[in-house]
Amino acid sequence: MGNVSNPKRELILKTGKALFWKFGFKRVTVEEICKEAGISKMTYYKFFPNKIELVKTLMDTVMQESLERYNKIMEREIPYPEKVVAMIHLKRDQIETMSSEFFRDYVQSGDPELISYLEQLTRDSMQKFTDDFKKAQENGDIRKDLKIEFIMYMTNHLTEMAQDDALLNMYDQPQDLVMEIINFLFYGILNRDTHQ
Repeated sequence: MGNVSNPKRELILKTGKALFWKFGFKRVTVEEICKEAGISKMTYYKFFPNKIELVKTLMDTVMQESLERYNKIMEREIPYPEKVVAMIHLKRDQIETMSSEFFRDYVQSGDPELISYLEQLTRDSMQKFTDDFKKAQENGDIRKDLKIEFIMYMTNHLTEMAQDDALLNMYDQPQDLVMEIINFLFYGILNRDTHQ
């Protein structure tokens, strides 16, 4: 099918997303998606061979949208610190719109195909961030004495820190903790003379 937009396919994606976001995808069946969308199972299977393919397509859509928004930020002709602020806002939006039910099911699925797919998507976006951090370092926006690998390592561990109960208990909302970590990471790597 490729990226050819088809009203029925869009309807399946929209319905699948609504149900998965609310209940996670383990509990939702293809039958329920079809019933909710008012389509036959035959129509469903015309576009998606199974439930996992729909899950992957939704995850891909979410990642692609984030990446497009991220790229737009990086392409803007604004000082680097402003890009960082925009990135922080983007991250907050992502955290607030990503359903924890869906994400929990995804990470805990134990499905080799889903796990390797997420790893591939993560690798692609990490490569992009690494390249952009390198560029920022060459431009003098980020301290030159920091290893990019170290920055990436720290970035990867944000997620783990954000799930730490001892830390979570210090904040009213999990989102507040995530923002704190991101603020700490970014404002700790900016050159002092660029951070007014």
